[in-house]
Amino acid sequence: MVDVTIFSAKSPGNLRQLSIYLRRDKLAFCAALFLFLLIVCVLFGPLLVGEAASKLGLRQRNLAPFSLEQGLIYVLGADTLGRPILARLIVGAQNTLGIAAAAVFFSMLVGGTLGLVAGYSERCYSHVILRLADVIMSFPSLLLALIVLYTLGPSMSNLVVVLAITRMPIFIRTARAEVLELRERMFVSAALSMGASSSRILFRHIAPLVLPTLVTIAAIDFATVILAESSLSFLGLGIQPPDFTWGAMVANGRGYLASAWWIAFWPGLAILLTTLSLNILASWARTVADPLQRWRLQSLRKAPK
Repeated sequence: MVDVTIFSAKSPGNLRQLSIYLRRDKLAFCAALFLFLLIVCVLFGPLLVGEAASKLGLRQRNLAPFSLEQGLIYVLGADTLGRPILARLIVGAQNTLGIAAAAVFFSMLVGGTLGLVAGYSERCYSHVILRLADVIMSFPSLLLALIVLYTLGPSMSNLVVVLAITRMPIFIRTARAEVLELRERMFVSAALSMGASSSRILFRHIAPLVLPTLVTIAAIDFATVILAESSLSFLGLGIQPPDFTWGAMVANGRGYLASAWWIAFWPGLAILLTTLSLNILASWARTVADPLQRWRLQSLRKAPK
């Protein structure tokens, strides 16, 4: 079972120790800094760029990057309709990360709940839940998403539902494995002897201990969902115009790679850096949470000034 005591936000000492570990691992620190700046852009960027992301500027069609003649907003160039790529990256980040966050949240909520029930109960429906997870896992997730979206039609709600369903088996199996171990502990037996109901034991005593593991899995799975959403948007099965995501931006620029490479390059780079940063930070979190590997960070020394 993962040791998550160091991640407790109730103790200032733990937060200070986490910040020390993060500063010692330069790669993880850069990844965290990039994700922090990305979140700031997602929260406040659309308010600053206004309607620039969708405003046409035919005089700036395929404007090359690194030119400030048209203003700072065109520093990364413009697309085939003269819209600044920097503004579209900021707005597209809000859509991409919003869809991924919603899909991961619902998959963790539904999958975690089903996993709790399957792990604690020994009735027939616990086996039904496991077989349902096996059926979902037997299909390639991207292929399943393609079939469902092609049948139901591409939309933001359908995209979130499909991505959530394809990721649920991970949370079902993880939660069930945790519950199978926790239900044999002494505090569960004590609660049963005091007359506590099964639902109270499950959601009041066991679920809070399983939640940190599920949150860690969700953080790791977030990068996978971003790639899946970008792939579906690239294939035209994501959210539809006038809304757009990074994957849709890459799809719009694939026909101009020879003459205007920057249209597809910048959103592709954003996808790469975001997923890479998430994986680096998740790897750092696993190292910190594991007492057998934490010494790697504890042995690092601060760089000399």
